[in-house]
Amino acid sequence: MTAPIFMTAPIFATLGCRLNAYETEAMKELAAAAGVEGAVVVNTCAVTAEAVRKAKQEIRRLARENPGAAIIVTGCAAQTEPETFAGMAEVTKVIGNTEKMQAETWHSLRAPDLIGVTERVQVDDIMSVKETAGHLIDGFGRHRAYVQVQNGCDHRCTFCIIPYGRGNSRSVPAGVVVEQIKRLVDKGFNEVVLTGVDLTSWGADLPAQPRLGDLVMRILRLVPDLARLRISSIDSIEADEALMGAIATEPRLMPHLHLSLQAGDDLILKRMKRRHLRDDAIRFCEEAVRLRPDMVFGADIIAGFPTETEEMFQQSLKLVEECGLTFLHVFPFSPRKGTPAARMPQVKGPLIKDRAARLRAAGDAALARHLAAQVGVEHRVLMEGPRMGRTGQFTEVLFGADQPEGQIVQAVIRGFGAGKLRA
Repeated sequence: MTAPIFMTAPIFATLGCRLNAYETEAMKELAAAAGVEGAVVVNTCAVTAEAVRKAKQEIRRLARENPGAAIIVTGCAAQTEPETFAGMAEVTKVIGNTEKMQAETWHSLRAPDLIGVTERVQVDDIMSVKETAGHLIDGFGRHRAYVQVQNGCDHRCTFCIIPYGRGNSRSVPAGVVVEQIKRLVDKGFNEVVLTGVDLTSWGADLPAQPRLGDLVMRILRLVPDLARLRISSIDSIEADEALMGAIATEPRLMPHLHLSLQAGDDLILKRMKRRHLRDDAIRFCEEAVRLRPDMVFGADIIAGFPTETEEMFQQSLKLVEECGLTFLHVFPFSPRKGTPAARMPQVKGPLIKDRAARLRAAGDAALARHLAAQVGVEHRVLMEGPRMGRTGQFTEVLFGADQPEGQIVQAVIRGFGAGKLRA
């Protein structure tokens, strides 16, 4: 193996979810504090076999573009199958999801320690981790701040490898969250997004077992200068009474929820080992809209889960209209080695592709209806660029003239096109 060259600041590449992006920002701070130079760090995703393939592809590309650099691989794929990456000739070191958030790890990754490294894998049992790492950072995101309040997952959906990459659910105490958000507001952020792997499980491992709604209400009460609070993906069956109360009464809580629905057929949901049925999803959406009429929903839906028939698929397709979904994330099923779903009777690839396309078409039509309904409506838009921002419903808005970045502006919607509003 070529001896690593250390001359410049590390290069970071992130694959996968928003939480990975958040943790990459934290790693940049840890690496800078430790004096790491010249390395290439790849933060991987493990959600599908395709994600692992893309991680390998990205590692090889970065190795070609940075000859002689130390390649450090971390993230969920590194956690779940470290030997896969340790076996790649391009890789210098593999570190786990817990280790990547520890300052001492980054001190060990400085140039003299990595040259001629023999112990290529540093990945411990993540199921033994009981607390979130102290890697909260101030200001991830240019115009909205993302705050990780929870990590890991206690559930075992049959298609999902993520608990084995992230460990069991663990929560950041409310007081720590509130203090961080106060700092973010002081730095000028107008919007904060709460993130986690299984956000609605927040608090179950804390004293008195508070719920996500309690955290939301506490933030809004104790940080009165926070203009907008947003929640990332939630499991609707775990929405608590306080969260529903916040939806009904707190205008600073944004009217957009991304739901982990996955399917619309009860038998498929049971085979997925989900904890809700289709009627539960429909009732939740109806209740949320009753409490907050401008509420919109995004949702994850898997096309072609093992044993899915055309009739079962139609139940998922109809859910787009029955739940009033606006922003659809469609995932063609991909068997993930190590999960029960990978051992179930598989749907043929062309059929999966066709069903995913039909779901996306339904999602495009739903988004078009939402956009058309906004014409003539006045919105408060958080500017993410000089001419692009998002409404409280997270709909993208394009402007014809420059606006102050990072600020919230009043705008009347004049039209729409290509999936965006125009003001």
